[in-house]
Amino acid sequence: MLSPKEMDALQEIMRREGRLISLPADRPTVFVGDTHGDLDATDEVLRRFSPKTHTLVFLGDYVDRGADSHGNLQTLLRAKQEHPRNVVLLMGNHEGWAVTPFTPAEFWQRMSPDDSRAWAEFLSNLPLAAHHPTGILAVHGALPDVSDVSEIAELALGSADWRKIAWGDWADVPGIVVDPGIHGRPTFGRDYFQEVTARLDLNVVVRSHQPHAPTYLFNDRCLTLFTSNAYGTTRQVALLHPDRPPKTARDLDLIEL
Repeated sequence: MLSPKEMDALQEIMRREGRLISLPADRPTVFVGDTHGDLDATDEVLRRFSPKTHTLVFLGDYVDRGADSHGNLQTLLRAKQEHPRNVVLLMGNHEGWAVTPFTPAEFWQRMSPDDSRAWAEFLSNLPLAAHHPTGILAVHGALPDVSDVSEIAELALGSADWRKIAWGDWADVPGIVVDPGIHGRPTFGRDYFQEVTARLDLNVVVRSHQPHAPTYLFNDRCLTLFTSNAYGTTRQVALLHPDRPPKTARDLDLIEL
């Protein structure tokens, strides 16, 4: 377990990072989908892709659903503490408890109110997106409706664009907003994806959040990853080689754990 002093130091690191992470171009980058309490998956990622040689981008949802939320979260935070520049922990909707409580949420609902508030405040400092100079944007869910990638750094928790990132789904059908998700998850269509990626000059979006979504959407430019056994899906990560700028998501190596 991280000590209170270590947690304070880690919280300060996350605050300095801000909501938008700029990824280095000269290192292999591994994108990791929802780990959802699957400590074995996280351990395997850290074993096979050392943060000493790779940049690891975890796409959110570290708790709930799986068997060991506390162990999984502590392992990720320890990795972040030891390799603050090379381990990126994005916010998923399950880390957005301070903004939007939901149910079922075993990790959150089993804690005391004081512990829940403390963890919610701590995790509210997580970044929302990571941008790679080859034109990749990593988020948890869908894309925010911004004019420039840099604007993600200024998004407020609980805003409409935060909800798109944390809760948004995709459907490969025509349209902008397929389902507003007033009482749940908003769903966005092909026209919205094409419009926003063109505006933000993106080649590829890497995200997680939908365990049963197609791996590739929108002419292979949207990659959905899941790296937990919590939903009975294949545990996968995606590897970006620094010497292979992607035109589509299929230019990333998809690796099963």
